[in-house]
Amino acid sequence: MASHSKKSLIPTTFYDQANHPRRGFYWLTPVIVLILYLCVMGVFMWLQQLHNDSVMFVTIDQETRQQRLIMVVIALSCVIVLSLLALWRYTRFRTRAEAALIAETGFRRAMENSMSTGMRVFDMHGRIAYVNPAFCRMIGWNEADLIGRTTPFPYWLPGRHAQHQETLDILLSGRTPSSGLEVEAQRRDGSRFTARMYVSPLRDPNGEQIGWMTSMTDITEPKRIREALTAAHERFMTVLEGLDDAISVVADTSDGLELLFANRTYRRFFGAQSNGHAELLGGRLGRFTDETVEIFSDSAQRWFEVHHRMLAWTDGRRVRLQVARDITERRTHEEASRLQQEKIQLTSRLTTMGEMASSLAHELNQPLTAISNYSMGAVAMLKSGNAEPTRLLEALEKAAKQAERAGKIISRIREFVKRSEPRRQRVPVTRIVDNAVGFADIDARKRQVDIQLQVPDPLPDVLADPILIEQVLLNLLKNGVEAMEKSDYRVLHVVVTDQGPLIEIAVIDRGHGLRDPERLFEPFYSTKSEGLGMGLNICRTIIESHHGRLWAGPNPDGGTIFRFTLPCAQPQASSTSEDTQELHA
Repeated sequence: MASHSKKSLIPTTFYDQANHPRRGFYWLTPVIVLILYLCVMGVFMWLQQLHNDSVMFVTIDQETRQQRLIMVVIALSCVIVLSLLALWRYTRFRTRAEAALIAETGFRRAMENSMSTGMRVFDMHGRIAYVNPAFCRMIGWNEADLIGRTTPFPYWLPGRHAQHQETLDILLSGRTPSSGLEVEAQRRDGSRFTARMYVSPLRDPNGEQIGWMTSMTDITEPKRIREALTAAHERFMTVLEGLDDAISVVADTSDGLELLFANRTYRRFFGAQSNGHAELLGGRLGRFTDETVEIFSDSAQRWFEVHHRMLAWTDGRRVRLQVARDITERRTHEEASRLQQEKIQLTSRLTTMGEMASSLAHELNQPLTAISNYSMGAVAMLKSGNAEPTRLLEALEKAAKQAERAGKIISRIREFVKRSEPRRQRVPVTRIVDNAVGFADIDARKRQVDIQLQVPDPLPDVLADPILIEQVLLNLLKNGVEAMEKSDYRVLHVVVTDQGPLIEIAVIDRGHGLRDPERLFEPFYSTKSEGLGMGLNICRTIIESHHGRLWAGPNPDGGTIFRFTLPCAQPQASSTSEDTQELHA
């Protein structure tokens, strides 16, 4: 059974050879003994026959003793034969056991020589009793240089013998931890390496300990790699923990979201739970895109700019990475900047209206004077008693038209200068252009400049705040009129073109021109001695907030061309309201 068990566990050629040993001469001894015994028995029977032939008269007692002697001899012969058979079987069994032992020894020696783990045996006094080839290759010393050596051993580090002796004392006392010991050794060429050593007691067949078996594995490279990975992990974690962005990783489970990682910023805002991650998802579960969204967190009372991404975790699961940046202060500054921008825009409009006050007074004086004259004429006709209904009605109608004209002028002025929230809406371009030109025409007539419009028909609507766009166009018209004050050419052109998804409006003057048109949009840069240098900068900000572009270029015929673009409004469906169009923008 033992040989069968070994064969089933380790099916190697060594055991095959052990089960079929070479034919030896172990059978010769029993055979020779048996032959000698047969010879002795033959001689004994021959002598007995001679004795019977020489004795003529034999008594009964002698015959009985003779038979008993023969029976004893036969019995002894059977015992001898059985003993010889037992001896032959035992010899055969010993021979096979020796062959199996030789095969086992060869197998274990081959396995030991092929392994990279160094094996070393100490006796109970700390003397090296055995080393395998791997240990010799590991330290560079031969087996003959190590067997029988005592401390200090040649592979101990110079100057650290006391530390090595302490380790050896721990080993010999049996206090070595099960996780092993980490030791340093020196090769014969002087190079050093780190090894991990494991220790187990070595016992004889009687169970008595006769030494210690140690195994050593070179861990220099694995230790270097482990230290490099640890350092890289520490650097990575230091960077993640030092980020101001809240970084979290969660996995989808049957019980909800499982938080796998969260850096210090996330833990400061939301703790060590996945609720913060779920809150910042904003209901976009399974609908991630590369775009960044801004979400307000009720639990943290902060605004976050959140970016989501799916990635593969270390165990192969698909997890959700979330990077949330706190933008509360930025939104506060943006809101303050927006309010300040509105104040600047209002101030700019008021400044423009202040500069146009005299012209507006003259413009309003004409309809008011006409109203006064028509009214006085009607009163005079009534007092004279010659009031003809037709003439009186005509005078009153003319007075009413002049009053309506004055009312429109005042209404446009109030709408232009009042402070209100920016409101983008679908508005015809012609309405914006007509209103701006209506304001600018007052100052243009004063400077004897004619404003000429070139507007194609039909023209799509734009999505814009009409008051702000009128302010931009009025500022450009006013600059163009002032630039052409001393020019021989007295026509300021306003050209509107349809460029697909954009509408372009160009203000073309033939004034003195500009050396560096792009510098006009820098804050506090002005070509006028009394200018503040903020008008065109505000205009560019307004146009860019409408997703358009404002720029200036030289006019080939002399002067400057200011152009700006506005996006066209989407085609309005029958069921789409103006508020929906504004929300889409």
